[in-house]
Amino acid sequence: MDIKSNIKAINETLTAGCKLIAVSKTQPIEKILQAYQTGQRVFGENKAQEMLAKYEALPKDIEWHMIGHLQSNKVKYIAPFVSLIHSVDSVRLLEEINKQGQKINRIIPCLLQMYIANEDTKFGFSQEEVIELLDNYPLSFHNVRVVGLMGMASFTNNQQQIRAEFRSLKVFFEKIRGKTLPPQVEMKELSIGMSGDYRIGMDEGSTLVRIGTSIFGERNYNI
Repeated sequence: MDIKSNIKAINETLTAGCKLIAVSKTQPIEKILQAYQTGQRVFGENKAQEMLAKYEALPKDIEWHMIGHLQSNKVKYIAPFVSLIHSVDSVRLLEEINKQGQKINRIIPCLLQMYIANEDTKFGFSQEEVIELLDNYPLSFHNVRVVGLMGMASFTNNQQQIRAEFRSLKVFFEKIRGKTLPPQVEMKELSIGMSGDYRIGMDEGSTLVRIGTSIFGERNYNI
């Protein structure tokens, strides 16, 4: 697996304004360093404690993104350094991120994870829940900043279905952008697309694509 060539090939396909997140979950330090040495600086993890261990072991100019389901009791591990949390799927989690941000006097950027897939295994807000949250956004949330939306398409080979799910999120994203938003909220990032469907994601307006297997190969589950 030639990590350097893989990153170069993917970067050549990215549309203007779309950023590559190299998904390094379960990958060893050595492979992440190979990616780092090619100039890649943005990495995604899905477990807080694994992210913390890698943050401590790797260069400090890396931008760490939390892309996996995040439990409230794990926020404290990543609050001091995480660049963006993609997977905020409940008001309770948003409250905890704000609480941990207050403790360290840091504003933590987040995306609201939307439920767009035709599956029971995915997490996320419904459109109605997001509208209700934004219409009644707590004034006390000074240490969390919502900067966009994230969604995961159904696990399927049906590209028309994937495109329809991504497009529905893009349409909702633009609808929210047209609203008068709370001061702590802006809609500038749309995180859709992974190794198998990132080109569709870019077609539908993605600003962040989360790619792991196409860079590092199959995951190492023994880490």
